[in-house]
Amino acid sequence: MRLIADSGSTKVDWRAIHSDGSIQEISTAGINPFFQTEEQIVYELQQHLVPDISASVNEIHFYGAGVTSGEKAQVLQNCFRKVFPKARSSAYTDLLAAARALCGTKPGIAAILGTGANSCYYDGQEIVDNVPACGFILGDEGSGAVLGKKFISDYLKRQLPSDLNTIFDQKYNLNYGIVVERVYRQPFPNRYLATFSVFLNENKNHPYVDKLLKDSFTEFYTRNIMQYDYKKFPVNIVGSVAFHYQNTLTEVAAKLGIKIGKIIQSPIDGLAEYHKSI
Repeated sequence: MRLIADSGSTKVDWRAIHSDGSIQEISTAGINPFFQTEEQIVYELQQHLVPDISASVNEIHFYGAGVTSGEKAQVLQNCFRKVFPKARSSAYTDLLAAARALCGTKPGIAAILGTGANSCYYDGQEIVDNVPACGFILGDEGSGAVLGKKFISDYLKRQLPSDLNTIFDQKYNLNYGIVVERVYRQPFPNRYLATFSVFLNENKNHPYVDKLLKDSFTEFYTRNIMQYDYKKFPVNIVGSVAFHYQNTLTEVAAKLGIKIGKIIQSPIDGLAEYHKSI
């Protein structure tokens, strides 16, 4: 049996590929070697993954945002060795997960648009070029965190149209102190800011929101995607923001002469197909 995993900070989507080609879906809590010790990861695997495994595991492919270095990949491999001693294991970045899920074994441009943003040129096997994402302070254009940052800044600076401001106040009841506490003093400000993408999606036909989205996605394309050979290769995107705003993304891309390939919400099924085919 082969195990394929796509891990976020809150959840891991697993696909178990059995010898007969059938695929089993499993879900566990998030695994991130950047924030968790080996002991914590091993405990999670033993308590919540192993009970659902019905056959011997001989291969593991783990993709996650926490795989930021060879050292972090080694932490995961140590954990897998303890839980599945007969299995070969590999750990990869979430960007490679996006590329393989979107492009399979063909070259192309792959991107992530979710809470954060990233992009690359993929040659059909590996990432060969990557414009640095830079995080939501210096980059991550078009991401949920940056959309939320721009929107909340406009809200606090009294830049919102009065009708939209009223709707927002009725739903959230925020003030300057609450926002500053969450953004500057509590962990994961990017996740907090990204939660406001839900409000933007609910009001995406409002002229202000429509302009905010189009300007932000234009920045995403011009500062990231257009640094690759976008005239030769289509652009494929994975992530919640991409999925929910795909019409606007496609419209903005067309105006810039960019061809869109696939837009999907999650990479896990594409990853399972990729590993099933190789």
